[in-house]
Amino acid sequence: MKTGKMILTIIVALIIGCLLFTMTSPILIIAEDTDEGDPGIDMAAKFSLLGGFDWVYPGSSFNAEGQTLHNIHLDSPDDPYGAARDIMTYSYQFTPHLIVSINNAAAESVFGETIVDDIRANDGYYGYPGSENAQGGMSRGDAVGTAMANNNMNIFEIPLQFLMGNIKFYIV
Repeated sequence: MKTGKMILTIIVALIIGCLLFTMTSPILIIAEDTDEGDPGIDMAAKFSLLGGFDWVYPGSSFNAEGQTLHNIHLDSPDDPYGAARDIMTYSYQFTPHLIVSINNAAAESVFGETIVDDIRANDGYYGYPGSENAQGGMSRGDAVGTAMANNNMNIFEIPLQFLMGNIKFYIV
């Protein structure tokens, strides 16, 4: 019984620590697509408790050398998450100290099997970042937000996906 209480205390302390951490330093959440061979960053968001999600388009996020967030694994194979931190600092003037990586398997477990297809459908129908169309020129971030809002979130999958390695945390 003591072990159970200790584990519960550790979990609660980690949750409180993460909440306090996000109040002082935004977290960078990246969606890594490993289904197409080399991993690439398909979408990203800055998250803070007070500000919520602020979507980041990886192809428009770059460092002083012109390397994009989308290609951090190709451009900086030895330290891709350090490169992501530098890109966020250069492009958006904030430095994340915690990066949360989510792959397609985790996204599908948390938001349902159709989440990736729903994002692609919203993105294709409403338009790409910067485009205008009859529906108002929705950005890819809006497409992700809409897909997440339309699918039921299963929060109980988050710790399971973390334990399975589909959600990873990187301190940079």
